[in-house]
Amino acid sequence: MDTTAVILEGPRKLGLADVSLTAPGRSDLVVDISHSGISTGTEKLFWTGKMPPFPGMGYPLVPGYEAAGEVVEAGPDTPFRPGDHVFVPGANCYDGAFGLFGGATRRLVTDASRAIAIDSSLGPEGALLALAATARHAMAGMDKTPPDLIVGHGVLGRLLARLTIAAGAPAPTVWEIDPARQTGASGYDVTHPDDDERRDYTSIYDASGNAGLLNDLIGRIAKGGEVVLAGFYTDAISFAFPPAFMKEARLRIAAEWQPGDLIATRALVESGALSLSGLITETRHARDAAAAYEAAFTDPACLKMILDWSDA
Repeated sequence: MDTTAVILEGPRKLGLADVSLTAPGRSDLVVDISHSGISTGTEKLFWTGKMPPFPGMGYPLVPGYEAAGEVVEAGPDTPFRPGDHVFVPGANCYDGAFGLFGGATRRLVTDASRAIAIDSSLGPEGALLALAATARHAMAGMDKTPPDLIVGHGVLGRLLARLTIAAGAPAPTVWEIDPARQTGASGYDVTHPDDDERRDYTSIYDASGNAGLLNDLIGRIAKGGEVVLAGFYTDAISFAFPPAFMKEARLRIAAEWQPGDLIATRALVESGALSLSGLITETRHARDAAAAYEAAFTDPACLKMILDWSDA
């Protein structure tokens, strides 16, 4: 079985190519992808060649861990059937290409345990489920406090703000320095950090990915406050000890979502408690993948780029 997929041959060398798929087994699904998202975090690092060593990485690579589509074949040992709509966080099913992510493809083969059923009415927004689950994972669980300050009003920052409100917590303040990203808030305020004099935040969630902000954020928390690193950071994390010591600061790193986060996030979306609308700012046909990836990574006005695979 063959398919058409995005192939990243090396830094900034990206395009569509035909690739062979591994044969599906009894517990596998064959899924025709309708939409896949482009991550401006980890995928951008692969695209620029700045990704730190990571298990399973290498070129050529099929990127993408945000994919939604329709089941066209379902193994007898799966709970799915053809026609079901699913979200798939990528796949490792390619002959001759790494599938560390593997979701930017017209068709993929995946173990059914990695797929989650979604409502077909979500359309392109179905590809946002992993990012929403990442935000949910950062906030949910024992001893986790919802943010009262979020740094960055990109897609992750917006999802964190929406989840905070959905949880019934007070609306957070959101910092954003780019005027193009200061709009689009609903139920919370977005401000430039220079216009915020507050220095008693209990829980600051950094969704900027900027490791150089840590000292400034520690200076903004109350005694015993927490800074949560919710992005992905390639630079070494460091901070001045005396201010952190005086604040008795806590530092927490939020890792990737877990299967339970996907299920909980899907329930929030289906119930209407969490909206995914307004997060996708551009959709391009998969045949324009090279230009789409460059725009997603270089245009600050592009919050979320989605590839439409209907023409591939």
